[in-house]
Amino acid sequence: MKIVCISDTHNCNEQIDVPDGDILIHSGDATSTGTTEEIRRFNRWFAGLSHKHKIFIAGNHDWLFEREPVSARRLLDPSIIYLKDSACEIDGLKIYGSPWQPRFYDWAFNLMRGAEIAEKWKLIPNDIDVLITHGPPHGILDEVPRQWGIENTGCEELRKRVDEIAWFGKLKLHVFGHIHCGYGRSEVNGIQYVNASSCDEQYNPTQPPIVIDL
Repeated sequence: MKIVCISDTHNCNEQIDVPDGDILIHSGDATSTGTTEEIRRFNRWFAGLSHKHKIFIAGNHDWLFEREPVSARRLLDPSIIYLKDSACEIDGLKIYGSPWQPRFYDWAFNLMRGAEIAEKWKLIPNDIDVLITHGPPHGILDEVPRQWGIENTGCEELRKRVDEIAWFGKLKLHVFGHIHCGYGRSEVNGIQYVNASSCDEQYNPTQPPIVIDL
């Protein structure tokens, strides 16, 4: 099973060379401000790609999906699987997606670190094969350079929950974005982690899709 991972395309969709695969995952921030027109543009591009299965979760820039979720979902082609604290199954792979991340200014799908966001992560089933979140777990592909050094900006509670799920032995892949400079892939305790941010820190789509074979 070839899984193509992209994220944080921020209206640069047509500039991204997306390779073929069985499943295409977009882990949020398809837009800049989440307007109706931006989502329509994204939908035309994403639905038009050749992948048999296409999955999308919203990110903190995709405002309409939080403010008017019914209207936003209606803008997506039926061929696109939209996940929000929900799961789907494709060829035996159970895939779960969630848009939340620790509060970052005053963007969409923001929750306070600690108990508030932990409640969302409790919804993730133990028996999933693939997890999609917008933001990274703490300590994995989440480093941001600061004046005083490197800061790990990922969610501590998400990392705890992923570690719990890993104990059950099914989780194979965790895909996310949000932290553009964390782009890349890593393997920790047999689980593949992918920060698929397509745009770099200057919001240029310089970071190519990452392909994972499961």
